Amino acid sequence: MNNNIKKLTRTPVSIGDCMVGDGEIIVQSMTNTDTSDVQKTVQQIYQLWQAGSKLVRITVDKEQAAAAVPEIIDRLGAAGCNVPVIGDFHYNGHMLLSKYPECAKKLAKYRINPGNVGFGK
Repeated sequence: MNNNIKKLTRTPVSIGDCMVGDGEIIVQSMTNTDTSDVQKTVQQIYQLWQAGSKLVRITVDKEQAAAAVPEIIDRLGAAGCNVPVIGDFHYNGHMLLSKYPECAKKLAKYRINPGNVGFGK
C-alpha cells in the first residue's frame, strides 16, 4: 500500500443546508422528468431525497421549466423535503434567470453546462 498519497484540502461550501468540499462524499442526483411537469418532478425529487440524495439537479431549459421552479420548491417544503435543488441551465440560463426572478431566488445553486458557455462564438 502506498502511504505517500496526500489528501488535498478543499474549501467547503454550503449549498442550502448541505456542506460540500472537504468532508464526506455527497450523493447528487438529477431528475429525468420534464421540469414543467410539477407533480412528476416533485415526486421524483422526493423519492431521490428519501433514497439518500443530498443534492438534486433539475433541468431548467425553457420558460415553462423556469416558471415551474417556485411551485416545485414550495411543494417540496410543504412535504418536509428540504433537499437543495440545483438548476441545470443550457444556452439560455441568463435569459431565464432574468425573466423569472422567483426561479432564481428559489434555487439553491445554478449549474451552467460548461460545454454550452460561449456556444456559437
